[in-house]
Amino acid sequence: MNWNLDSSHTTVAFAVKHMGFFTVRGQFKKVTGTVSTDEQGVPRQISVSIEAASIETGDAQRDAHLRSPDFLDAEQYPQIRFESSQIEALGGNKYKIHGNLTIRDTTRPVALEAEVSPAIKDPWGLTRIGATATGVINRKDWGLTWYQVLEFGALLVGEEVKLNIEVEAVAAQAEAAA
Repeated sequence: MNWNLDSSHTTVAFAVKHMGFFTVRGQFKKVTGTVSTDEQGVPRQISVSIEAASIETGDAQRDAHLRSPDFLDAEQYPQIRFESSQIEALGGNKYKIHGNLTIRDTTRPVALEAEVSPAIKDPWGLTRIGATATGVINRKDWGLTWYQVLEFGALLVGEEVKLNIEVEAVAAQAEAAA
């Protein structure tokens, strides 16, 4: 079965340490993608595209810096992409999703832990599925190497980025018929 991400109900969020002790959280507001599953709802393939310039952390100055060449360089590299390469069943509705994440034209493997909900019919007759995925990446692996070391050795912006992804997807056939 094929599914399209419902952009208004999909969140790609992240958390990064600031000055070694405070956590800054943000998200990307423009996310599109597709998922294919077997008839039992087991995910088989995932493809996601994120508009890099849609990053939001609640601070306009910080957001502008994150869009700049110091970090995402959103003007030169407008899309962040994820393509699954293998989906490993962990039991029940839990999976390990292996794939390739491309940021700034650098592609590296990542693994996400995911929990997938069973399909449901919404009040408008559309079939939907949902999933939550989490993972951790090091921003330096994608060339996001800007840093400033503070007096006692902490980094102004941490290297470890925690990902928390909430997805809602609509069956492609149902969406086309609506």
